[in-house]
Amino acid sequence: MRTVITSKYQTTIPKKIREAMNISIKDTIEWKIEDGKIVIVPLKKKFLDFKDSIKVGPGNIDNDIKLARKLRLKKYQ
Repeated sequence: MRTVITSKYQTTIPKKIREAMNISIKDTIEWKIEDGKIVIVPLKKKFLDFKDSIKVGPGNIDNDIKLARKLRLKKYQ
């Protein structure tokens, strides 16, 4: 597969490669040079990288469950 490098030195990862390697928006890739070739390695976040990404505080679990059910029902109607 071939892609073009833009004037800003950007390129697009072909869809087949993105799907095969499960690469999505905001993922990080690492660029390496090995034996005179460019090697691109997708880096997946480690579980602990998500630490503190969800804010927990006081709340009402019953109301949260009701809201989640309402939103889920709306999604599938």
